[in-house]
Amino acid sequence: MANQKTINKEITINGVGLHTGKKVTLTFKPAPVNNGYAFVRVDLEGTPVIEANARYVNSTERGTNLEKNGVTINTSEHVLAAAVGLDIDNLIIEINASEPPIMDGSSKMFIQALEEVGVKEQEAEREEYVVKEIISYKDEDTGSEIVLMPSDHFEITTLVDFGTNILGTQNVTLSKLSDFKAEISEARTFSFLHELEMLLDHNLIKGGDLNNAIVYVDKDISKKTMEKLKKAFHKDEIAVKPNGILDNLELRWPNEAARHKLLDVIGDLALVGSRIRGKIIATKPGHKINTLFAKKLAKMIQIEKRNNIPQYDLNQPPLMDIHQIMDILPHRPPFLLIDRILELSDKHVVGVKNVTMNEPFFVGHFPGAPVMPGVLQVEAMAQCGGVLVLNTVPDPENYLTYFMKMDKVKFKQKVLPGDTLIFKAELITPIRRGICNMQAYGYANNKLVIEAELMAQIVKVKDPK
Repeated sequence: MANQKTINKEITINGVGLHTGKKVTLTFKPAPVNNGYAFVRVDLEGTPVIEANARYVNSTERGTNLEKNGVTINTSEHVLAAAVGLDIDNLIIEINASEPPIMDGSSKMFIQALEEVGVKEQEAEREEYVVKEIISYKDEDTGSEIVLMPSDHFEITTLVDFGTNILGTQNVTLSKLSDFKAEISEARTFSFLHELEMLLDHNLIKGGDLNNAIVYVDKDISKKTMEKLKKAFHKDEIAVKPNGILDNLELRWPNEAARHKLLDVIGDLALVGSRIRGKIIATKPGHKINTLFAKKLAKMIQIEKRNNIPQYDLNQPPLMDIHQIMDILPHRPPFLLIDRILELSDKHVVGVKNVTMNEPFFVGHFPGAPVMPGVLQVEAMAQCGGVLVLNTVPDPENYLTYFMKMDKVKFKQKVLPGDTLIFKAELITPIRRGICNMQAYGYANNKLVIEAELMAQIVKVKDPK
């Protein structure tokens, strides 16, 4: 698992907002672990903070716009895409306006600023959501769809179809995030002429010029419209190039529009709040479906965190089988209640207990409706933790573990014959003077069935001599 990252020091850039035309100062600052991305409105009283979180999306008109307690951040996606593209997890973004500077219409200059100060690793593991099943969201009205499927790494493909002769079907794939800077970050925002006319009529896009937005001409330009464009873009002359875009700008790639849509998807999915290990296929993406999908995925991740259900491949060879367990634990059948150890580190352990009808305790415990006794679930969980504790000494066969305390024990579900119990125990504090304090959980059938805080002490067996 990779560690979280932030930047080495702060850096400031200046520009104008695309829609407001106002001068904007934006400062990137290092952020502590688990901070995520957060915008700070330094122009407002109290310098309110708006975290980059999908639940704060209040509008997707002309960009992804966030609002918290009446304070807004507009067109957040290009800044967030740059942070994700440089593998940054924690970043404070101070801004003295509601809208980041448009710069050249891409993430290029944000990337340059962040690279100038450099990225550093932090002492905390990065949270990553590993996709285990296909997750999708579709807008039946527009045909837009985002599909997320299992993969060994992050990968994203965008498929766009604008239904016009001048800009038809395009696609692009980003196979690995490290290619974002070279292949995606410089792709600029774009607009069709009919959209531009609407924005100009509503006195918007004040900060636009032909250097920060590609304009695809999908209709004949009237003399009146041409005069509007000259005035808006501060140009004496404007013409349409043979490839159907307004002049004074060269496409960086033939499929620059699809690349910019991919940039937007990355920026919008930053609002999920977790890195994603999976493959994304975005068909006809836009800020609306991007953020609706981000909200759905963030909710799914939150539910999984709440249930805290780990997933393990029980078909893989165990780290320890029953014979190796008996080399460490002094317990023996019928009171050895752990069958396999799947994971073991200096801080955690994962073990398995297969519950069968042949268990001796079922003979007398509700024989007509067999249920594994809760106290034996605790004992099995404790034995799993005992492997963790005894693994810290070089000669575990010469030590015993004794319970000192059980706290916050909760039984959530019945455990029945045929269930497979998976126990996970993690150290709450480092082991000191042979005393171990653990948080332990037990799962069966993808449900949490038991949890408890356990304290035990390891004691060396006295030499009988």
